[in-house]
Amino acid sequence: MTNETIAILHPGEMGAAIGARLRSKDLSVVWAGAGRSAVTRARAAAAGLRDAGALCDALVASSVVLSVCPPHAAVALAREVAAADFRGVYIDANAIAPATSHAVASIVEARGASFVDGGIIGPPPHDGSSARLYLSGRDAARLAALLTAGALDAVALDGGIGAASALKAAYAAWNKGATALAAAAHALAVHAGVAEALAEEWQRTQPEAVRRLDVLRRAARKAWRWKGEMEEIAGAHAEAGLPDGFHLAAAELYDRLASFKDSSAPPPLAELTRALDARARRG
Repeated sequence: MTNETIAILHPGEMGAAIGARLRSKDLSVVWAGAGRSAVTRARAAAAGLRDAGALCDALVASSVVLSVCPPHAAVALAREVAAADFRGVYIDANAIAPATSHAVASIVEARGASFVDGGIIGPPPHDGSSARLYLSGRDAARLAALLTAGALDAVALDGGIGAASALKAAYAAWNKGATALAAAAHALAVHAGVAEALAEEWQRTQPEAVRRLDVLRRAARKAWRWKGEMEEIAGAHAEAGLPDGFHLAAAELYDRLASFKDSSAPPPLAELTRALDARARRG
């Protein structure tokens, strides 16, 4: 058993699930509850995380920080941690481009912290579901051993900072990108009055496309988070000399679904399709 304390910033669905897995390994896990919502507080408490109060207090208590936040907030959160002079290990496990990962590394390392690049693939790790936390950079192997806990499998990658982020970007470029493409194709068919014929043809020859529409319905409440992820993926493609337009379009598509944030139940496909229609939005 280790005496290291890990700070989870911040325990959304993924962060809380990871924290619970680490607690099951008898690791000490804290979070910064000051100013957070009652929903987040309840989620963290259910995961067994100790509320250290203010961010600075959580950092003082911790040797490792695991940043799990929406992609657009990754740099700002790193700046907050750096401003508190955190000098432990900072793991950015957000869905960001390799270039953004390098930017975060520069921010936290300038104030004395060590940086490890991370990328999470899979759903929140609960009983019956598992996730991989890929790590790259200095100390990745030691941290992979520390953070592997039941349904959470931490994997050290060869390569330096940016490798884990690149793997996550490539994976999500297809996974969430394919879901966006299926939604756009369905919306086009609805506009043209051939949705039923397309559905029949998809069932016959492309059943994966039908499944993607159901994935979007079930994940619609989280689509707002995917806008930033698609923008980061577009940046990763541009950095690699590849076209970035497809994922910029996917970002716009997911942004149009922001009204479904925190929906209590999957919305009907027809509602999602109407939300994608720019003409209806203007009306």
